[in-house]
Amino acid sequence: MKIVIIEDEAMNVEDLRLTLSEISYPVEVVAELSSVKEAALYFIQNRDYDLIFSDIHLGDGLSFDIFKEIDITKPIIFCTAYDKYALEAFNNNGIAYVLKPYNKATIERAVSKFVNLTQSNNPYNKLLEGLNAVADKLRHEEKQVLVHHKDKIVPIAADSIAVFYIENDVTKLCCFNQSIFMLSSNLDDMENQYASKFFRANRQYLINKKAVKEVSKFFARKLLVHLTIRFQHEIIVSKTKAPQFLTWLAS
Repeated sequence: MKIVIIEDEAMNVEDLRLTLSEISYPVEVVAELSSVKEAALYFIQNRDYDLIFSDIHLGDGLSFDIFKEIDITKPIIFCTAYDKYALEAFNNNGIAYVLKPYNKATIERAVSKFVNLTQSNNPYNKLLEGLNAVADKLRHEEKQVLVHHKDKIVPIAADSIAVFYIENDVTKLCCFNQSIFMLSSNLDDMENQYASKFFRANRQYLINKKAVKEVSKFFARKLLVHLTIRFQHEIIVSKTKAPQFLTWLAS
């Protein structure tokens, strides 16, 4: 089974990883996440895991903040030093509540509960499969980008974004409604994720095809891109990328 660990203390991560390696079930830790922000970005982009082990108190908030913002249908085993969050844990896909300090037997019992719940003849497994199918369908229908606005994590539909860009070494996005948000991801990550709808004009700009109003010739066989929105920067496509850009625009 593939496991994600959410824990902000490196020693606790190592201890849990070691304990999981000693139980009788084959496990693979596929991600170690140390904050609400990092976990939210991970879960919006990844679905290839089976079970989550999560602490509750993280450096930038409670792990419940992640599950309030992101639609996660996979089971969660909460590992914490506090017993006061049990009810809220089970309201957030929790299947077990493990108090620190734990041991091998405690962790094995929690994982056994997950294995029993997900047996093919268990009704919970069918419900889980149905929830995952719905979530995957929605995710494919409309990809979203997570941005941080004030003290919240806000999902922005990719189709509503006109351009991703870099300004003063910070990656930002500008929506068709002129809203601007900062991103923690870099422009390369955005290009890899949205290559089908966005074109990398140069090092600084990634443009949505729907945002291109017209293109004009520029000095030295470059192209100047005019957008359908007000945008304070000039977007120049280099001469080496110009043919590829025009082909993409016409497709």
